[in-house]
Amino acid sequence: MSLASVARSYRLEPKEFEKQYKDHISDFRNWDQKSHAEEWMLFPRNVGKHLSIDEVAVTNGELWTVVTNKAKHGKKGALTAMVKGTKASDIAKVLLKIPEIQRYTVTEVTMDMAENMEAAVRRSFPRAKIVTDRFHVQQLVSDAVQEMRIELKRTITKEENEAIKKAKAAGKGYHPAVFENGDTKKQLLARSRYLLFKPKGDRNDQQQERSAILFREYPLLKTAYDLSMMFRGTYEHSTTIAEARAKLQAWYRKIEEKKLDAFLVPMESIRLHETTILNYFVNRSTNASAESFNAKLKNFRTAVRGVTDKTFHLFRVATLYG
Repeated sequence: MSLASVARSYRLEPKEFEKQYKDHISDFRNWDQKSHAEEWMLFPRNVGKHLSIDEVAVTNGELWTVVTNKAKHGKKGALTAMVKGTKASDIAKVLLKIPEIQRYTVTEVTMDMAENMEAAVRRSFPRAKIVTDRFHVQQLVSDAVQEMRIELKRTITKEENEAIKKAKAAGKGYHPAVFENGDTKKQLLARSRYLLFKPKGDRNDQQQERSAILFREYPLLKTAYDLSMMFRGTYEHSTTIAEARAKLQAWYRKIEEKKLDAFLVPMESIRLHETTILNYFVNRSTNASAESFNAKLKNFRTAVRGVTDKTFHLFRVATLYG
């Protein structure tokens, strides 16, 4: 039940009820984290063996780093720490306040590819395996395919604009070529965005027809798509670190053979994070719980119609999840 609905039951204005709740009903005035809540909050009792770390905008785009306990599934006791900002030194400074004996019980921390978070976790939880979230890694590879598609679309658009100008100068109408499925070149590339994320077996009939035309007209895009699916297969068809490592090595060789520039940066990033990427195959852990928790924080901010008193807002977050 929202504060507004409770206020109505007491025949009070919502703002007046919130003031009464803040000053008298809740324990806000005696909150032990009140003095530093706008910089950090810490709940050592919520440390678990498996943690997640991520960043989230708490108020007005202000980024905070959030550490959560996977075992609590986003409910009471899930919030382990919140630290204003994303600097490794600031994060570690707070996490090191957790008693050493508890920090040494952490065996795994999942995260995206952020170097700052990795540095903070290595310093704070020295016995924990770091696991790079598979979906962030796959996104790197998918983005490489989309980059090629967008560049092709940009080129086609430029060519089409030039053709329209020439037709207009000659006093003629412009009629772009149309493929057998009814798409123009520009439409073909624009409408192929989602099918490039999908394995072949997951496409509907319309997407199957469009993909056949797309790959016929742009064979390099077909090569990029195949490389993306090959990388995806590393996650879907490997059961051990050794097996996944062998598939990654084959993927690196294929990229070097095909010489697709769009894949060179993702390949280098994956090579640099290979150890933490392969740690996924120990427990197949992802950072989905952190993403879900961050969504809850955003939804709560929306439900209370924004944040006017940041400290009180953080108190309510701590009451719900700390």
